[in-house]
Amino acid sequence: MTSWVQVCRLDDILPRGARVIPAAKGEIAVFRCSDDQVFALHNRCPHKHGPLSEGIVHGHQVACPLHGWVINLESGAAAAPDIGCAPKLPVKLIDGTVWLQIAEGN
Repeated sequence: MTSWVQVCRLDDILPRGARVIPAAKGEIAVFRCSDDQVFALHNRCPHKHGPLSEGIVHGHQVACPLHGWVINLESGAAAAPDIGCAPKLPVKLIDGTVWLQIAEGN
């Protein structure tokens, strides 16, 4: 079963920044891009499990702070030539509030 959970206000996340949301199966990173689009990924790089929330956001991508892997925020996929994926979660923005869809047990 999944449900939508209100996690924060958009203004709580700096432009080109992230906010960490605790979850049952690990942290979720919620990213705000410079165009105010919001994305959510599990907060672990597919390479060495670096905290993506601490990376540099550019466009709709984040660079992992450990080894610089670039992860697409829309898909969670690593940019070539790297291979891997950070699982993404559905997120929506309603009237300045960020909502995250979390499956039971996540």
